[in-house]
Amino acid sequence: MDLIQTFLDALANKSPLNSLEFADSLKVDHQTVVGGIKSLQQIDGMISAEQVSQTEFALTEEGEYVREHGSHEFVVYCSIPDEGISMPDLMKTSKYAKVGLSKALAAKWISVTKNESNVQIVKKLNKPSGDDVQACLEKLQDLSINERNDLKKRKLITEKKTTVYIVERGPNFTTQLVKEETDLTSEMIQSGSWKDLKFKKYNFKALGAFPEGGHLHPLLRVRAEFRRILMDMGFSEMPTNNYVESSFWNFDSLFQPQQHPARDAHDTFFLSDPASTDLMAHIPHDYLERVKKTHEVGGFGSKGYRYDWQLSEAAKNLLRTHTTAVSARMLYQLAQQKEFKPQRYFSIDRVFRNETLDATHLAEFHQVEGVFADYGLNLGHLKAVIRAFFDHLGLHQLRFKPAYNPYTEPSMEIFSFHPGLKKWVEIGNSGFFRPEMLRPMGLPEGVRVIAWGLSLERPTMIRYGYKNIRDLLGPKVDLRMVYDSPLCRLDKF
Repeated sequence: MDLIQTFLDALANKSPLNSLEFADSLKVDHQTVVGGIKSLQQIDGMISAEQVSQTEFALTEEGEYVREHGSHEFVVYCSIPDEGISMPDLMKTSKYAKVGLSKALAAKWISVTKNESNVQIVKKLNKPSGDDVQACLEKLQDLSINERNDLKKRKLITEKKTTVYIVERGPNFTTQLVKEETDLTSEMIQSGSWKDLKFKKYNFKALGAFPEGGHLHPLLRVRAEFRRILMDMGFSEMPTNNYVESSFWNFDSLFQPQQHPARDAHDTFFLSDPASTDLMAHIPHDYLERVKKTHEVGGFGSKGYRYDWQLSEAAKNLLRTHTTAVSARMLYQLAQQKEFKPQRYFSIDRVFRNETLDATHLAEFHQVEGVFADYGLNLGHLKAVIRAFFDHLGLHQLRFKPAYNPYTEPSMEIFSFHPGLKKWVEIGNSGFFRPEMLRPMGLPEGVRVIAWGLSLERPTMIRYGYKNIRDLLGPKVDLRMVYDSPLCRLDKF
C-alpha cells in the first residue's frame, strides 16, 4: 500500500486531517505517517501542516485487568456470600483482594466483625449500584477531569502526550504525484530529458548524516592511561617525533657493537635515501671520539669490544628500533648541564623492527620506556620503581629474571602472573645503563641510570581480549572496531 497516496486521497475528501486519527484508521504506526507528511511538505504548496500537542490516556496492565474482570472492590463484594466469609478465605479469591477490601470498606459496601473464635468475618453491608470504575475504563477518552485523576492515582491509566499534525490542502494540492529527481545525470544532459523532468529542491536546513568522529582507538586509550600514571610518578615525557635515527644514536651511543646481529638488515630497516647522516655536523667531535675509544679499547672498567669502530657505519640512517635512542640523546643533553640534577623521563611511541609478521609480531609497534637518573641508585631502587609502575596497572604479582642486554648491566626481564592463562608471562625488560654508555656522555661518577620498557600492544591486547595483534594495529584493522570498542580502564589484568 502506498501510504502517501492513501493520505492524499483521504485529504482530498476531508480537510483538515488529523495525522493520529488517520494512523489509527489504517492501524499503522503514527511516526510512519509523520514521515510521509514531512515528505509532502517538501513539495511547494502541496499541503500545510500544523503541529499540535495532544494528550492521550491509555490503560496500564492493572487497568486492562480491571476492564476485563471488574474493579477490585466490586470483585471482593461479589465474592462474599450472604452468610459472610472469613478474612483468610476472602484473600484467596483474587490477587487484588487486599486492595479491593480496602476500597470496599471505604465505600461502606462491606463490614468486618469477629466471631466466637476471634476470626475476622467479612459481610455485605450496602449493595453498590454498579461497577463505576469498570464503566469509566470502558469510555476512557470521555471522562471528566476528576474521574481521570482518580484513575491515575489508582495507577489504572497513564497519560501520554503526542505531537500530531493537523494537515490541510495547499494551493498546489493534487493527488497525482510526480516523482522528483534527486540527481542530474550525464545521460539526462546528453538526451535532453532533463527539460521534461521535475527536480527535488535542495533542503539546506537538513541535518545530514551524523558524523561518527571522536572515537579513540584502544591503543590511544591505554596510552593515555600510561601517560597519566608516569606523570603521577614524577616522570617527564621525552620528545619522540623523529622516527628516523642515525645508527649512532640507535646503537653506538648505547655501547652496542657494530657487528651486533641486531644491526643486520634482517632485523633493521635501513634507509636508502638519505642513506646516511653527517654526524660531524650534528654531534660534537670529542663525544664521537670518546664513543669510538670505548668501543675499541674500553674504559671505565671495560676492555671494549676490540674492533675498529667505523664512523661510516654509525652514520647510516634507519627507522629506530627502540625509543632508547631518544633516551640516549636526552641523557647526553642532561650531561651537558653545568650542575647535574636528578631526572625522570618517559616515552611512548612507535618503533620499527624487520620482523616476520604473525599473530603476535608486527614490523611496527609501540614501546613504553622509563628512565631514572640519580646518584647512588641500586637494584632495590629499580625493583621499587618497576613495582610502583605496575601496581598502578593492577599487576601486583611480579618476578624478575636475570637477562643480558648490550647496553644494560645488570639486566632483568619482568614477569607477571596472568590469572586467565594461569602462568607467568613476560611483560617487560629492565636494567642499569652501562658506564660505557654514560661516562662518554659526560655524566658524573656516581650517577647511575635505571630503565625499563614494555610494549603498549601486549597489555592492550590483554585488556580488550585480542588474540591477533593485526586486529589491533595495521592496515587490516576494521574501523568499526574503533567505534564499537568499549571504554576500558586499567585495573587488573
